[in-house]
Amino acid sequence: MAKRSSKTLPSGVTTARDGSTVLPLFPNRSGWDPLGSSLGGSAQGGSERRDQSYLRTVKPQNPNQKALMDAIAAHHLVVAIGPAGTGKTYLAISAAVEALERGQVDRIVLSRPALEAGESIGFLPGDMHEKMAPFLRPLTDALSERMGAKRLRTLMADGTIEVAPIGYMRGRTLNNAFVVIDEAQNCTYAQIKMLLTRLGWHSTMVLTGDPDQTDLLDHLSGLADIAQRLDRVEGIAVVRLTEGDIVRHPLVASMLTVL
Repeated sequence: MAKRSSKTLPSGVTTARDGSTVLPLFPNRSGWDPLGSSLGGSAQGGSERRDQSYLRTVKPQNPNQKALMDAIAAHHLVVAIGPAGTGKTYLAISAAVEALERGQVDRIVLSRPALEAGESIGFLPGDMHEKMAPFLRPLTDALSERMGAKRLRTLMADGTIEVAPIGYMRGRTLNNAFVVIDEAQNCTYAQIKMLLTRLGWHSTMVLTGDPDQTDLLDHLSGLADIAQRLDRVEGIAVVRLTEGDIVRHPLVASMLTVL
């Protein structure tokens, strides 16, 4: 895994003994709780949250998340890059579910690299969906939280929600669809170019990834180059999130500034 390059950090950073900078815990949102106040510390509250979690309204927790949500609403092609835990995938999935619920698209298509070195999943047991299940779990978890597990199973069974490995996307034209390409830093330049050109009429595509955490060999990942080139194209939004936008455990933000 590639080391994270030096970046300009948000205000309030501290300095470690070795001179490196460390992001403080919960920067600029000390009272924020990702699970909300509904838990209340009680078992009943936790059960209620699990049963009704898919009804919650997604709200941005920082300006860059808001910029990403606005970009998805206003553009047919969005590239969201940034470190782990900044909500790139979750916000993209949430936007896809909302578009499906409003009737703006007929289906949701999810794709993710199956393995770090390519698409060699033939040795795994089962059909394609069973082979892909472990790799697509982060996406299906987000979908389940947004619409409920039972409804998700129904929509996947009738093809309204489709999950597919990168290699199976070649040659397709995705019309009336919301397409989410996750972990794009593990795709080569040629793979990303192929994926981007799948975009059809009345469709939206969101490409997410972190160029600093690619599992490919050096210089093989095409995400950073693609994002730089597309930044100059009118009608395409490239949104960059930073360590200050991380909404996972606060230690994630602190660790990524020194790793």
